[in-house]
Amino acid sequence: MADQSGTQPFSFNCEGGLVLNRSTFIMQPGQALELTNFEPDIEGGYKRINGFKKHVNQVVPFTSSTSEAVLMVALFNKFTLAARGTKIFSSASTTITLKISASDTMSGSGTINAKDTSAFSSSGTIQINSEIFTYTGKTATSFTGVTRATSSTSAAAHVATDIVSETWTERDTGRTSAGRYQFERFNFDGNEKIIMVDGANAPVVFNTSLAATDVSDSSVSGSQFVVSFKNHMFYAGKSSTPQEVVFSQPFDEDAFSSGSGAGSFSVDDTVTGLKVFRDDLFVFCENRIFKLTGTSSSNFAVTSITRDIGCVNGFTIQEFAGDLIFLGPDGLRTIAGTARIGDVELGTISSNVQPLFKENLVDSASFTSIVIPDKTQYRIFFSKDGTEQATIGVICVLKGTGFEFSQLKGIKPNCTDTTVETGEVIPIHGGFDGFVYRQDTGDTFDGTLIFAKYRSPDLTFGDPGIRKYMQRVNINYAPETTIDADMFVRYDYESAQSIRPAAYPLDSLNVAGIYGSSSYGTSSYGGPSQPIVRKSVEGSGFAVALRVEDGATETGPYSLKGFQLEYQLGARR
Repeated sequence: MADQSGTQPFSFNCEGGLVLNRSTFIMQPGQALELTNFEPDIEGGYKRINGFKKHVNQVVPFTSSTSEAVLMVALFNKFTLAARGTKIFSSASTTITLKISASDTMSGSGTINAKDTSAFSSSGTIQINSEIFTYTGKTATSFTGVTRATSSTSAAAHVATDIVSETWTERDTGRTSAGRYQFERFNFDGNEKIIMVDGANAPVVFNTSLAATDVSDSSVSGSQFVVSFKNHMFYAGKSSTPQEVVFSQPFDEDAFSSGSGAGSFSVDDTVTGLKVFRDDLFVFCENRIFKLTGTSSSNFAVTSITRDIGCVNGFTIQEFAGDLIFLGPDGLRTIAGTARIGDVELGTISSNVQPLFKENLVDSASFTSIVIPDKTQYRIFFSKDGTEQATIGVICVLKGTGFEFSQLKGIKPNCTDTTVETGEVIPIHGGFDGFVYRQDTGDTFDGTLIFAKYRSPDLTFGDPGIRKYMQRVNINYAPETTIDADMFVRYDYESAQSIRPAAYPLDSLNVAGIYGSSSYGTSSYGGPSQPIVRKSVEGSGFAVALRVEDGATETGPYSLKGFQLEYQLGARR
């Protein structure tokens, strides 16, 4: 047996996130030099992200060209609303709750069980994956009188949790030259409504029946931003009056008599966004930020938050982790951070990944963002010219009192929305291809493999002048199902002259079987849910780095929790 008496351990947790603004010599061991399509996990470690899949199976109809992007997606009263070209549409979407076999006969009397059919028409056409069905009736949780494989489609197998959706219904039209929409859900009179603006046309309001009513006053036509505050509706972003904010009478989004409580005010900069936070309305501008306080036109007061820092894109403003986050000219900032530290550079919370923002800010007008609240996660997407596979973005996660970051690659939204329905977080985005997708679900990007990569700093174990002979790497990870990933050990800053051992597979032999999701014979019953896998490794060097990669095949999510490296000391160089 080999003498192990000189073997030394070196352990670290995966924490700290992606760090691109420090030398590898001074990075903490748990930080990452590369962290692509992993997310800092609020439960510890780095988790391979979930994918996305169609939230509505049917493409949103275009007006004049298939190249038209989806300009707006919104979830309202269990409907999915989407804008494309000059029109606004609605659809309904839910999941099936029992699998459908390809051999199941449905020729007019079939039944499809579903989670919630309340937003669907009483009869009509639905689609699951690429198969189209018709139905003649419904219950709260099923479609009845079903005929399958209609419209020249073929019968196919469908699993529980597959999406079932109905054909898009036109709700509004004539919205010429519409840009990306912003919207606000509100209730002034006991009735839920949603109002939308597109920067070119009259604001439009939908009630729960999805009847559309335009806001008729010319003073707000062409608004780009809209928000409800203290029972008034606020509008801003007109190209003809870019510094003006107009607000309606109380409890009426379409009444603007100054004698009844309506009014307007101007700021000395171009407005780039409006956002209500707690008891204040924040007015974001290109180079300044203002705050409106008060309860009515009689005591509304505007004060300056900062006159040196602004917001470069209103679609990046989100309420996140008990604060407002937005994209400034120097990266991501928070309102509290900006106000607290007096506009110095330290207010930029994204300094760890500043190179990513610096390289992409020139295209910031096309960026968009989304919040996934149950993960305390903010995502910003650098959507611009180029393929979806090449599109990058940044994940920001609040862990404890600090922020951790990682890089996204392969998601290209044009617009987003997130709602919470009966405790379920539903993040969706509209794509440049005309489809509406749901994020944070599935193991692929709508059928495209997810390529994920983690790389540790270069580890010298406190002395870069002594050679280390590696013996083992112990990996602590938490898989959600069977996984297919590889670990690589690299030496001496990946020098071309250093040894490059072959990949060490992270298999799933010790993954605990999850009832209902694992196949018999593929998981070990009673195995650990966070196994520690010992890998004997080869090679030596003065510095050691670990990489974990997947993407060669479809694989489920897993969290890297930490590593222990075992080594023996060699000679000093």
